[in-house]
Amino acid sequence: MASSVAAVVVAAGSGTRAGGGVPKQYRSIGGEPVIRTSLALMSWHGEIGAVQPVIHPDHRANFENATKGLRLMPPVYGGPTRQASVRAGLEALTAAPPDIVLVHDCARPFCTAALVSRAIAACAETGAAVPAIEIPDTVKSIDDHGFVVATHDRARLRRIQTPQAFAYAPLLDAHRRATAAGREDFPDDAALAEWAGLKVAVFPGETTNTKLTTEEDFARAEERRLASLADLRVGTGFDVHPFGDGDHVMLGGVRIPHERGTVSHSDGDVVIHALVDAILGALTDGDIGAHFAPTDPRWRGAASEQFLRFAGERVRSRGGRIAHLDVTIICEAPRLHPHRNAIRQRIAAILDIAVERVAVKASSTEKLGFIGRGEGIAAFATATIRLPWTW
Repeated sequence: MASSVAAVVVAAGSGTRAGGGVPKQYRSIGGEPVIRTSLALMSWHGEIGAVQPVIHPDHRANFENATKGLRLMPPVYGGPTRQASVRAGLEALTAAPPDIVLVHDCARPFCTAALVSRAIAACAETGAAVPAIEIPDTVKSIDDHGFVVATHDRARLRRIQTPQAFAYAPLLDAHRRATAAGREDFPDDAALAEWAGLKVAVFPGETTNTKLTTEEDFARAEERRLASLADLRVGTGFDVHPFGDGDHVMLGGVRIPHERGTVSHSDGDVVIHALVDAILGALTDGDIGAHFAPTDPRWRGAASEQFLRFAGERVRSRGGRIAHLDVTIICEAPRLHPHRNAIRQRIAAILDIAVERVAVKASSTEKLGFIGRGEGIAAFATATIRLPWTW
């Protein structure tokens, strides 16, 4: 039977050294808060069953705003030290204890899903494992006056990263023993585990899995994030439905009163259907019918929001971002201008993107064709997304 895995993501520091006017975990890189990037990786990872955030009590509003839509456990508050914060996260898991727990610093937003998988596999084999990077430079010790006192064999030295992975019960026990002994000074969980007598293995880390600490770190991170999303894709979508019996139409997830309804298998939301096809087209991932067949009874009368949410998750699962969405709704009625901003806001909320990235326009066919005769409604959509560059 596969081991159950949970992740404790530590974000309880004040985060002031990096500047920027807000705690560093809530600063944005590439349009997304650092904490969201780190939590989203764990939330979407197929091997992780629970994600426990640990935050500062003064940052609850920042946290709620940054993590909308993510599948997380309710946050717990950290303590005065990193060690106390990790223990708070571990204690929060006792109601349903996992076999393996990952401890990750949210200030490492460039951690990859592959590194998380390696951490889980290494822990399953050894019981405790941490990612490590070889040191290419000569390492020396100095005295209080800045003079060299020793040169070290760098072949036996490593730079340690997170996520660090442990069998859950022994790590929680080690934390409780350290607290009872008055030890709150361990720099990471590997050091605490070593103190408690646990053997800790290392496995290959990633040189790109850097920790954000200073303003310069954030400047480099912004450049890296933009460079990493260099694969710019554009997709288009179209949908049309005839009018039928009813008293409203659904457009972009918004119910709009009308003297007619639409004839469709789901809720007939032409805006969302066109957007889904546009996003899937940019991903070269088929079309809406390939994922939600119109002959499938599960989707009869279904709310189309779930289709759009699915498309957005397909983008995120590939490490991508939705850069811009543009929709043109074509009809003679209903009058759409009063509802335009509500449609934009609803689409942005479904996809968890900024409303400034969603454009909604309306047009008519000047009384020409079936739309001009008031027989139906249509929508064209264009989706621009950014994906990590791959050859």
